[in-house]
Amino acid sequence: MTSSHSQRRICQTAVCVIAICVVATMMSTWLPPVQAQSSNAGGASVQGFVYAKNSNGQPVADAVVTLASGTEASMPGLEASTKPARVTHSNADGAYHFVGVPDGTYTLQTEKPGYTEFAFGPIILAPKETKTVDLYLDPKKPSELSSADPQHEVTKKPAKQAPEFFDEPQFTVAGVTQATNAGGHGSDTVLRTTEALAKATLSLNSESKQDSAPAMGATERSLQDAITQNPRDAALHHQLAEVEEKLGNPLTAVREYQRAAELDPTEPNLFDWGTELLTHRALEPATEVFAKGNHLFPASVRTLVALGVTWYARGSYEQAALCMANASDLAPTEPTPYLFLGKMQSAQITPLEGSRERLARFAALHPENALANYYYAVSLWKQSGTEAEDGSRTSAQVESLLQKATYLDPKLEAAYLQLGMLYAQRGDFSRAIPAFQKAIDVSDGSSSEAGSERDDSLQAAHYRLAQAYSRLGDKIKAQEQLYIYTELTKKIKEDTEREHRQIQEFVISLRKQDSTSPPKN
Repeated sequence: MTSSHSQRRICQTAVCVIAICVVATMMSTWLPPVQAQSSNAGGASVQGFVYAKNSNGQPVADAVVTLASGTEASMPGLEASTKPARVTHSNADGAYHFVGVPDGTYTLQTEKPGYTEFAFGPIILAPKETKTVDLYLDPKKPSELSSADPQHEVTKKPAKQAPEFFDEPQFTVAGVTQATNAGGHGSDTVLRTTEALAKATLSLNSESKQDSAPAMGATERSLQDAITQNPRDAALHHQLAEVEEKLGNPLTAVREYQRAAELDPTEPNLFDWGTELLTHRALEPATEVFAKGNHLFPASVRTLVALGVTWYARGSYEQAALCMANASDLAPTEPTPYLFLGKMQSAQITPLEGSRERLARFAALHPENALANYYYAVSLWKQSGTEAEDGSRTSAQVESLLQKATYLDPKLEAAYLQLGMLYAQRGDFSRAIPAFQKAIDVSDGSSSEAGSERDDSLQAAHYRLAQAYSRLGDKIKAQEQLYIYTELTKKIKEDTEREHRQIQEFVISLRKQDSTSPPKN
């Protein structure tokens, strides 16, 4: 996204505008609390809704929402902040809003009697930025509630029975109304992680598509004519779905994949239908499809991985981690489940259940794999922040794993970034700065196919490098790096919003098409 040449031009431009107060306010992250407050009179904003998880987007009113500085807990290598926490309540529609927030790194937490507390972060706010973060409270189980709990009677009501599959040939996709706001996708990092996971899941269906590759030469018209003659031929519907997807007709494609799966519910047909829904963020029906596939084909590792991705995209991170752990247990030597679990873990603040044990097994089984060493290092680092362990010993082990990862893959920018963060946490900025710079250089030299993970590493590396220069008192270089970080953040945000508009159009169209479908006989 950013070449070395363009980076130097941006740096030169930055030097010319250092005196401008806008750039000065960007440094408020490192100002004393009183100064930071005055420097951010306008400030950033954080807004969103509080929903009850797994309730079709039911808003939660009067939930306590806390915005606190999250640098120490969520972003190793940054100094803890003394900014006071802010508290508000969700209104009758479940909405909350914080205004005038100084730029920096934060975590959000929400709680209400009858629900399990929910924390989300890190959230990095640039000056005057508005960020939307939806929060999801998980209703407590009846056994966890007291009789005086206001949610006690509500949770005792029987849940609706899950939709049945394949009982009639005209099964209609349900639950798409919340597809675009499910899962607390306010964090840019978590959001881009879910999208990267969805794309990676799509790549797992290459086997099924190879089976019908010769038919891809057939025209859309000829396939439609063939289906007219043989309407119950699942293979023809599947082939037409592939053609429609390549032609840019996802709505038609998902219907044809659905029809193929209804006529012949094989593992490939179910998987392809589910991935089509997942790719276009119709998350609830995608979860149903993959859950059905996992029930019918419990030995399918890729179906279980895909189910985990849909749960992650919906904000059910522990459920997602459980799916990945089970998938890795099904096929201990297969790298795929570990890679998905590692990517999920890297985007989270706290360790995911069972992640460290599985990623340790990944590193032991595949010591030559750079990502195996990297993901295990990240899991160890996150775990060390929640348990009373020998910090120095863990830090040394993490450093060794990260250095091994960079040796195995000299272009693994995320490993250089983590090394820089580790050194910065120790206060060793003479080693942190070269590590951050190496992460930037490697990211600049990567192909555009590297995608969102490279963008996140590049963005974070500039921010961390600015922090390091600031700690050493070099304000000029710190401002240069922060300016690059801000411009890169804008570009990533524009790209993300463009993709989301396309996704939203698909979901709205799918919902409208469902609402106009003829009733079942």
